[in-house]
Amino acid sequence: MSDNIAATIQRAREHSIGDLLRRSAKRYPAKTALICGEVSWTFAEMDAICNRLGRGLLGLGIAKGDRVAVLSRNSHGFAALRFAVARIGAILVPINFMLNPDEINFILANSGAKLLAVGPDFVETAHAAAAKGAAVETLIWLPGEDPATAPDGITTFDSLLHSDASAPDVSVDSRDPAQIIYTSGTESLPKGAILTHEAVMWQYVSCIIDGGMASDDTVLHALPLYHCAQLDVFLGPAIYLGATSLITGKPVPDNVLALIAAHKINSFFAPPTIWIAMLRSGAFDRTDLSTLRKGYYGASIMPVEVLLELQRRLPDVKFWNFYGQTEIAPLATVLAPQDQLPKAGSAGKPAINVETRVVKADMTDVGVGEVGEIVHRSPHLLSGYYNDPVKTAAAFAGGWFHSGDLATVDADGYITVVDRVKDMIKSGGENVASREVEEMIYRLPEVSEVAVVGLPDPRWIEAVAAIVVVKAGESLDTEAVIKHCAASMAHFKVPKRVIFVDSLPKNPSGKLLKRELRQRYVGGATLDQAVQTSFAG
Repeated sequence: MSDNIAATIQRAREHSIGDLLRRSAKRYPAKTALICGEVSWTFAEMDAICNRLGRGLLGLGIAKGDRVAVLSRNSHGFAALRFAVARIGAILVPINFMLNPDEINFILANSGAKLLAVGPDFVETAHAAAAKGAAVETLIWLPGEDPATAPDGITTFDSLLHSDASAPDVSVDSRDPAQIIYTSGTESLPKGAILTHEAVMWQYVSCIIDGGMASDDTVLHALPLYHCAQLDVFLGPAIYLGATSLITGKPVPDNVLALIAAHKINSFFAPPTIWIAMLRSGAFDRTDLSTLRKGYYGASIMPVEVLLELQRRLPDVKFWNFYGQTEIAPLATVLAPQDQLPKAGSAGKPAINVETRVVKADMTDVGVGEVGEIVHRSPHLLSGYYNDPVKTAAAFAGGWFHSGDLATVDADGYITVVDRVKDMIKSGGENVASREVEEMIYRLPEVSEVAVVGLPDPRWIEAVAAIVVVKAGESLDTEAVIKHCAASMAHFKVPKRVIFVDSLPKNPSGKLLKRELRQRYVGGATLDQAVQTSFAG
């Protein structure tokens, strides 16, 4: 076969993230694809806008393989950029907007991003980050959810839209890198996980099949799109299927509840912290949630007591637990609706395109109920860490990807995450899983949220510490928490310290920032006045 024929066949077989929107536009041209604030696009309109934006990026000198970073809250501009970048074969680098300029600069410099797209709230931060020796040549201004005016001297989204709305003539192979997603960096310097179009799209298929997703869904996207959970578990599959997406950058309970009612949302994802906040909102019982049928949770572990409350107060909603991490694009395992109560607290079983084991240090499988590390094989997986062959090799030791999560497997093959390796507490020489203690404390009806961490202690080396948020209108004291835990747990697992706070620190994706809690309460002598502390034997 000649090279010309081979290239022609390959072009005909192309299947990339950018192609998915075009195909949905062919199937559903007049159907609403996306709503954000005052903006509403049909699939045909969104397809044309992404073509025009892609051509505009090419006109700026952005070529296939170049990195395009984005620092923005959720918006229609963010969504369009995602598909425009994919269409020209460039590589998207989403950035956590809670990072400071130095942390953003690290990602810009490490990825070699040539362009930085910035939302209205982060222009000053972007200028500061890009000015510190990064490769960024151009800043562009993305429109936000709310109307805003771009500052002088910056290229805008609208001005970048080319007059030609035909598809850019760029060949993109499914094995080409689509994005570099940087790990959160809450425990160490972030690593850039390289994910190909193929990896992300295989993951879309797993989400759709195992998550019961459909083209007639109306999906609310409220968690940050910079995080792969909202971007690739929900927005990507919705565009692929031809479902309607409502985008907001305000994941606060009253806004979320109002949008569900106003737009007749039937599908919504949030981490446990957001579901908990919704349950505690005074608007929950006043809001018409009758259209909601599909509820998804992930990003952190859902306390069993909260799951039971959700099922009681939203009896018509089917729930799925999606477990995974950045490096697997990110879905790995799924707990289906029919398993929510029989296997409450479990992460479920591997998704259709994932093979998962729980192993000992020698890579042999653990026995039923034994703790080991979760490892994966899957076409979802990253191709490696950007510019970091040492960490890449370590992550794939033994031919499996090492997740860093500890888990057990029951007799039916259901996986239950015990803890991150880094969150295990070594107290008095004994290993304590913070999740086990958290689940016990959640059984107290007065508890709204709790995080358990290890704090330095002269006697225990690490003392089990519970940081507790009490429900509004309720009261709870240290003695009650310790007595409750001591009645059902081994002595070494019982909190030695209980701290009451008004709220727990979280990142925009709803993950608890345990490192921040450990730093905040080391020593215990400089506690905030709003905090009550107690020590137990």
